[in-house]
Amino acid sequence: MVGYDPNSPGTAFTPEEAALAGSAAGMVTRALISPLDVVKIRFQLQIEQVSWRNRQGKYWGLWQATRCIMTEEGLPAFWKGHIPAQLLSVCYGAVQFASFEALTELVHKKTAYNSQTPGVHFICGGLAACSATVACQPLDTLRTRFAAQGEPKMYRNLRHAVVTMFRTEGPFTFYRGLTPTLVAVFPYAGLQFFFYNIIKKLLEPQDTKSKGALHSLISGSCAGVISKTMTYPFDLIKKRLQVGGFEEARMKFGQVRTYHGFVDCVVRIGREERLRGFFKGLSPSLLKAALSTGFTFFWYEFFINAIVSLKSS
Repeated sequence: MVGYDPNSPGTAFTPEEAALAGSAAGMVTRALISPLDVVKIRFQLQIEQVSWRNRQGKYWGLWQATRCIMTEEGLPAFWKGHIPAQLLSVCYGAVQFASFEALTELVHKKTAYNSQTPGVHFICGGLAACSATVACQPLDTLRTRFAAQGEPKMYRNLRHAVVTMFRTEGPFTFYRGLTPTLVAVFPYAGLQFFFYNIIKKLLEPQDTKSKGALHSLISGSCAGVISKTMTYPFDLIKKRLQVGGFEEARMKFGQVRTYHGFVDCVVRIGREERLRGFFKGLSPSLLKAALSTGFTFFWYEFFINAIVSLKSS
């Protein structure tokens, strides 16, 4: 089970080991879901409606967007920004899971609450994700810029992107979209851990060693879909703010907008794109959330069990 469990048999593991397992889980998961992430970001940044019935924008469907990117930019386009994305996943997974394990242990030892209750997992999961977000936001901004750019590329490589953004937009550009990210990440991650805890326990009566991994995958996938649906608009707003000052590279994709902060972004999306505008890219995002969250918990439990087994032997 994810989180500090005083009743767990076998050798306990440290926050450092949780960080190692979390970073490994993030690395493997990122490599598998990167194509969906690229398509999702393209949808989120498109001003025109994403609809196969009303085909105004460059992208109007999941399979159409996939074929379009493949034809125009080739297979490697689905892994654009993969280096900063991998750095993000490794860093985020390490900080998030190490913080979560440490926080649940602290709650168990310093309060009267049981560390394995869903409510504790919600609070600790949200706080752990906020810590990881602050630590990794610059990498997330770089990942978004690389995934958003078309051809010809505005940034040649990671170093060129960092230097160019720092010189032309200043150091705070790496933290664009941090406010909506923090507002969204607490409930999003909290709900992930909350529902994972509940669903995994519902499956436990039939749980066996052979089925444990499958149950982790199912529980994580369900938790990812529920939490993503409930917090999706904040993710879209974050992406819109992160590409501010990046308008030149977005011209060929259709209309572009420059937003002056979180409130301005919300008001203009609501006025120009209506309620549906806040849910652009939801389909690939839900598919990605199911796979990403499912794989993250699956691989985290796999690696942490491997570490515990090595220690006990």
